[in-house]
Amino acid sequence: MSRWNVADVMTIGAVSVQEDTPFKEIVDLLEAHEVNAVPVVDRFDRVVGVVSSADLTPKIEFAGDDEHFRLFENRQTRQARGKAHATAAGELMNAPAVTVMSTTSLVAAARIMDSAQLKRLPVVDELGRLIGMVTRRDLLKVFLRSDAEIRREILAEAVDGLVGVDAASLRVEVDDGVVTLLGEVERAAVVPSLVRQVERVDGVVDVVSHLSAVDDTDDARPGYRSPVMF
Repeated sequence: MSRWNVADVMTIGAVSVQEDTPFKEIVDLLEAHEVNAVPVVDRFDRVVGVVSSADLTPKIEFAGDDEHFRLFENRQTRQARGKAHATAAGELMNAPAVTVMSTTSLVAAARIMDSAQLKRLPVVDELGRLIGMVTRRDLLKVFLRSDAEIRREILAEAVDGLVGVDAASLRVEVDDGVVTLLGEVERAAVVPSLVRQVERVDGVVDVVSHLSAVDDTDDARPGYRSPVMF
């Protein structure tokens, strides 16, 4: 079954800075390109860090403060205070950078963003060189797939090879990404597997099952249809 990856939604090419890029130049780039963060690259275009607007605002927050750490300051505040006195990208950046490759699945990219609490990720090639950026908003592009496209994939691929599931006995309806499954399967036990398989189709918002099952237990009569809907 086809799965979308970062290459399907990423922005190819990205504005970047080097470690010696001055503070004000970074601000100018963020404003000019209407972005909230830029990757920091070395002379080989390999990503070594990321500078975001959050790394720049301590310059405002701690303006006029001394640079000595307070006894009871937490780590985050100490780091922010240190960045308030930074003048170039190398002092401001978060390193090492969390990156993904263009072949990374959207599922994996979403999990990385969530676990690292990031809104965007630099996309790199096999040598770690910057080739683009992907944001949380980019990941949502998968839900722009048409209902017809989603339905075709479900019928052509999602139910393919599932034992006890005959595509000819199913009716698949898709409305705004919500999939409704109707029809019959051989056994009730295959329904959860079928639902999970359909949920994995890119662009599916939810799956509603109204499937009935032919009971295949030892005490069931041949052809008995379970009254339970799944």
